[in-house]
Amino acid sequence: MTIDTALAALTPLLGDRLSRSKSDLESHGQSESHFPPIPPDGVAWPVSTEEVSRLLTICHEHGCPVIPFGAGTSLEGHTSAIRGGLSLDFSRMNRVLSADPGDMVAVVQPGLTRQELNEELRTTGMFFSVDPGANATIGGMAATRASGTTTVRYGTMRDNILALEVVLADGRVIRTGSRAAKSAAGYDLTGLFVGSEGTLGVITELTLRLQGQPEAISAGVCAFERLEDAVGAVQHTIQMGIPMARIEFVDTMSVKAVNAYSDTHMPELPHLLVEFNGSEGAVAEQAEMFGEIARDFGAVGFESATRTEDRNRLWRVRHQAYYACLGLRQGARAIVTDICVPISELARAVAETRADIDASHIPGPILGHVGDGNFHAILLVDPDNEVEMAEARRLAARMSERALALGGTVTGEHGVGMGKRGYMEAEHGEAWAVMGDIKRALDPTGILNPGKLVRGN
Repeated sequence: MTIDTALAALTPLLGDRLSRSKSDLESHGQSESHFPPIPPDGVAWPVSTEEVSRLLTICHEHGCPVIPFGAGTSLEGHTSAIRGGLSLDFSRMNRVLSADPGDMVAVVQPGLTRQELNEELRTTGMFFSVDPGANATIGGMAATRASGTTTVRYGTMRDNILALEVVLADGRVIRTGSRAAKSAAGYDLTGLFVGSEGTLGVITELTLRLQGQPEAISAGVCAFERLEDAVGAVQHTIQMGIPMARIEFVDTMSVKAVNAYSDTHMPELPHLLVEFNGSEGAVAEQAEMFGEIARDFGAVGFESATRTEDRNRLWRVRHQAYYACLGLRQGARAIVTDICVPISELARAVAETRADIDASHIPGPILGHVGDGNFHAILLVDPDNEVEMAEARRLAARMSERALALGGTVTGEHGVGMGKRGYMEAEHGEAWAVMGDIKRALDPTGILNPGKLVRGN
């Protein structure tokens, strides 16, 4: 039994929704990461949980690897078919199955994107809060335990998923969790699958916690002369308990890139971008309190925005920062890496990372969701220059080692994939071996996204 025999057995089930064309294979071998393309042997577009179950049963019998595929925006090689096999594209399972304002929940399929979901919810008075920046699919966000700009107030995907429908490697379909706000009934299997990166099961349905659209929203931006002052303002704001909806950092190099890319005119200094949600009075009070803290740390001005179009313009600066930074060096590829540290260590971690990059010959903007201690470095390299690639890997390794030394984690939101797998033992010790035990129990033949997250799969 081989991959080819598995794909032959799948043809009657899927018909023209199974492709082996070169263009489809190549498009599903690409990602936003710096890893070279690794195409699968086939691409399938399932349309139901039942179909996914039958598909996995066949692949399990033939030993054919299966790699779930959402929008392809992952940064650590999560969707690369490094053992070959079948890419499972969920773009045709992209519906909102229900949205209930009474319970503040929505049930969705995994191929639905974050922006599509919030468009569907516009008339309900609700919204889904997790915003990783990219227009990722909800299933992919769950698989990588994504977070993003709003995490400081609303939490990560782990906090916003109540229940899942999951197809296991052998085709069994299970449901985890419920619509209830909490449960003490048995193991938290929902939490187990959120962040498992497709290595334990294939998510086919998600029950999500929603938020009420706030009465008032105010956004703002301010600049600082020194990076350390901007990060210090973040730390003090969090310690004061001001309920920020977003608090984002972009350094001087990032601002320079955004100005060139978006035709903005921000001072080329470190900036904080903030947002407040709530009642009119609460938002005004929160903005005033933050403004006082920012001024105490030497902020240069504080531009406020309450109109929707002005807020959207402000946040486009952050959401387009990755593509803007690529423009700093034509033809470069980006090695994008993230770490997360305790908020008390954030200023040190950012400053030392900035010093490391400045001492190298590689440009590397820094930006991030600093309200929860998470930041990113975008290392711009010539992919054909092995000296630069080695230097970028060294800088990324320094970041990961620094995070662990400061009591943090080697990835706050990008996930492990194959890019950060080498740090898992250092971060988790014997617990990493336990993860491998769980993997073998649920996927004994190792067909689910092999080569990612755990050892030896």
